[in-house]
Amino acid sequence: MQTDHPFHYKANIERINFDQTRNVNRNTILRLAECKFVEKNEKILITGSTGVGKSYLGSALDYQARIQGFKVNYFNNSKLFAKLKIDKADGSYLRELAKIERQDVIILDDFGLQALDSSNRITLLEIIEDRHNNGSIIVISQIPEHGLYDIIGEKTITDAILDRLINESQRIELHGESMRKKRGINKG
Repeated sequence: MQTDHPFHYKANIERINFDQTRNVNRNTILRLAECKFVEKNEKILITGSTGVGKSYLGSALDYQARIQGFKVNYFNNSKLFAKLKIDKADGSYLRELAKIERQDVIILDDFGLQALDSSNRITLLEIIEDRHNNGSIIVISQIPEHGLYDIIGEKTITDAILDRLINESQRIELHGESMRKKRGINKG
């Protein structure tokens, strides 16, 4: 069982703010915390503006999966694609994709902060195709669903990616003010 936690903070389900204005349904989150989504190889798409708790929620689900013995790997989206480009150049790309494929859950955080180039579109499609019925994926993005088309780019590949990602996913759209801003207000 993996116990190391990749995020810079240790998040847990018990500390999630279930305030109604945030659009966080307690029952949905508690059900996800049971990690049945992992056993069913389901996808989760978490969206919302900066600071609303998307990464915290993803981290809490990551932690829940790890303590239940699942193999989880967290990636910052931009760093993952940069690393995989280097792996293509040095010949280790397929080995790295195989490592990703062996995980029960992968988390792509900060998805869509940069538009994808043609190489990254193909890589994303390969990752998502490898996950189909073989593992769960959690995508965390500031970009709402309809904006993902512009970020991914080329229509045919975008359709293939989003058909596999959005149409088969549990979607959580967080609302509200930045939790960081609220903490700052509460301190002063």
